[in-house]
Amino acid sequence: MPETRPFDPFRSARLVYRAVNDTPADEMFVHSIQRDAEAQSGSSYGLLRPESVNASNDIKRHIAEKCLLGAIVCLPPDGDSDDIAGEPIGIVCLKPVAPQHAHHRSSDISIDIARKYRGQGYGSEAIRWALWYGFQIAGLHRISIGTFSFNEGAVKLYARLGFTEEGRQRDFMWFNGGWHDHVMFSMLEDEWRHVEKKAGMDV
Repeated sequence: MPETRPFDPFRSARLVYRAVNDTPADEMFVHSIQRDAEAQSGSSYGLLRPESVNASNDIKRHIAEKCLLGAIVCLPPDGDSDDIAGEPIGIVCLKPVAPQHAHHRSSDISIDIARKYRGQGYGSEAIRWALWYGFQIAGLHRISIGTFSFNEGAVKLYARLGFTEEGRQRDFMWFNGGWHDHVMFSMLEDEWRHVEKKAGMDV
């Protein structure tokens, strides 16, 4: 176990994580994420509809007020800036847990990265940070994540990050004229520690 000392937990190798603020800028950013219908089709089983600003604001409030962890994923600030974070590029959450279920110490990750920043490893880094935060800071025992069978990139990514595929809810989602499975993954605390130690991290 590493030596414990005060530190800023809201940073990873290339990214900074900050709160969702009640500002026009964050309203516009969350809306830009939520209105990306292509991205939402691969992560949300709700009926796809054009996203309104009001609907996005409901999501923004949920992230800020209800989630166990809700953070805007950002690039670092410029070297001469006093800001704690730079340009926002995504959203990462550990979903809320009902009080009567809190003793199970379990949560789910959701992740969205803005289109122009995909394919650069930022999603993987933010997921790894959320796992670290969940196990090391929030004291969770189990963290899950899910996707749909047609989202092959996500299926491969989650397996590569060390998640275990637990099962599939068959024909769970109707999309584009066909039925698709919901693929469920999870990671336990001891599995996460094994993955991190194998990568040379001190946890």
